[in-house]
Amino acid sequence: MTNIFLATDPVTDLSLSVDTVWMLLAAMLVFFMQPGFALCEAGFTRSKNTANILFKNFVDFIFGSLLFWLVGFGFMFGNGGEGFVGMPNFGDISFYEGDLPTEGFLIFQTVFCATAATIVSGAMAERTKFSMYCVYSVFISLLIYPISGHWTWGGGWLCNGEDGSFMMNTFGATFHDFAGSAIVHSVGGVLAFIGAIALGPRIGKYSKDGKSRAIPGHNLMAAALGVFILWFGWFGFNPGSQLAASGEVNRTAISHVFLTTNLAAAAGGIGTMFTSWIKYGKPSFSLTLNGVLAGLVAITAGCDLVSPLGAAIIGLLAGVLLVFSIEFIDSKLHIDDPVGASSVHGVCGIFGTIMTGLLALDGGALYGGGWGFFGAQCLGVLAIDSWAAIAGVIMFFGIKKIAGLRVDKRIEEEGLDIYEHGESCFN
Repeated sequence: MTNIFLATDPVTDLSLSVDTVWMLLAAMLVFFMQPGFALCEAGFTRSKNTANILFKNFVDFIFGSLLFWLVGFGFMFGNGGEGFVGMPNFGDISFYEGDLPTEGFLIFQTVFCATAATIVSGAMAERTKFSMYCVYSVFISLLIYPISGHWTWGGGWLCNGEDGSFMMNTFGATFHDFAGSAIVHSVGGVLAFIGAIALGPRIGKYSKDGKSRAIPGHNLMAAALGVFILWFGWFGFNPGSQLAASGEVNRTAISHVFLTTNLAAAAGGIGTMFTSWIKYGKPSFSLTLNGVLAGLVAITAGCDLVSPLGAAIIGLLAGVLLVFSIEFIDSKLHIDDPVGASSVHGVCGIFGTIMTGLLALDGGALYGGGWGFFGAQCLGVLAIDSWAAIAGVIMFFGIKKIAGLRVDKRIEEEGLDIYEHGESCFN
């Protein structure tokens, strides 16, 4: 049954209407991030796999929308946040009670779920069976993301601020992730990392002596447009997580989040540009594009709690960290991640969540708040990403053992578009 509000106070009724419109507008912006991810991933990879990559980004949202509505929403928000996971709702969303319409809230949460699944696609691009991609996308949307979401946004143990709760007894503070640096991005990044390990590198990526070879993407213009779209969509991702726009408190909050989000993105781009310039002798455009995303990912946890200066610091450091992370994963670990998703979303998502514990104006360790909140952030990251890693190992290596994750050598060499779909993006 749909939540129906019969507010007798016209002011209250108007406020709820404004808040609902803002939430749905934010959901639209987050949905628009899907073509951003699609263009970014396609641009960073080779043209022979473009249709395959675009198709996978559609699959993420198609499967995610249906599965999250059918059972994922219940897994995430059921049981009042108690237990390891909520109860499946089988399409019945009447169990959820909130001030805003449940259908709208479901849509808002759905686009976040789809984002977590989409992140994985880039790290496993150009060599994954489309059929198996559909399988693991289902598991991410159905179970992996909703469970960690249950612990946090679903009112679970990591965010339980009641007296006597585990977090309050241990740290005197609860875990905080305003819009998903850990819950969405690091989960997606860790799963991407595990998936890339399970798949192995693309043919020709590493020489016999283990030296990494560059495999350039075919279209940096598409990648750049994708990053601009993602940057734009992030103004729904972060400010939208306030879930309200009416009243002085909310309009001040979303304005602050807009500013901190933008500053972190800009600072992330600056950090990566100059780091690559110093390290490699030339400023790398492709790395800088990822640097903007690194800043956005890192600020997403604490965009509501840190100052504009704190946001710029987090973004700048994330942009610097990104360069070294990508090089380490590629050259030292020999893990082939074509778009750098493990670093952008995994490493920078973890970094931003932890930095929130240091730079939050209220409770941050560097602002006199002690180390309780910082400890809560560290534990939250450890719990969420341990769950993602364990689930990822079981899922990817299970699929690999049972049905195989990777396409045949000939298909990989000639392109997935023709062999997997019978059509090419470019004719």
